[in-house]
Amino acid sequence: MAVNTPICDFGWKAPDFQLADTSGARHTLASLRGPNGLLVMFICNHCPYVKAIIDRICRDARELQKLGVGVAAIMSNDPAEYAEDSFENMQKVVKALDFPFPYLYDATQDVARAYGAVCTPDFFGFNRDLELQYRGRLDASGRAPAAPDVQRELVDAMRQIAETGQGPREQIASMGCSIKWRA
Repeated sequence: MAVNTPICDFGWKAPDFQLADTSGARHTLASLRGPNGLLVMFICNHCPYVKAIIDRICRDARELQKLGVGVAAIMSNDPAEYAEDSFENMQKVVKALDFPFPYLYDATQDVARAYGAVCTPDFFGFNRDLELQYRGRLDASGRAPAAPDVQRELVDAMRQIAETGQGPREQIASMGCSIKWRA
């Protein structure tokens, strides 16, 4: 079942966290943020919406990092229900796709709850003061990639945030598979 993200709550402060990535290194907001902002993405391995755009996510992350925006992805699904989302499979995905950002494991699902994450992919774009400025989609892709020349909404928004500290007022919600919560 497809789920849409809520509209952007401009100025909402990013909750801090400490999570390990697929190599065991620990990360916090302070260690992840760039001088011009931070993009936190909730993704997973099994979701067809994520699979359709993961190459674009990697491409866009590299571009945003050059603009001084930190980037991190968090996997919060229950791997007991979705084995493809296991920590071992997270490690395989990072290696196979050469992720240019840390892929963090939210084993307790506390970070997803603190952020109000609802689906994969769910994008949270913060300015340099870690105030939410973007809660939209990557682009017009759904369960299949959009055309190659589609507007790059996430990159455009994060570029604006890096330059001005403010996100676009018009945003289209991200859509994807619901977070797989533990019972």
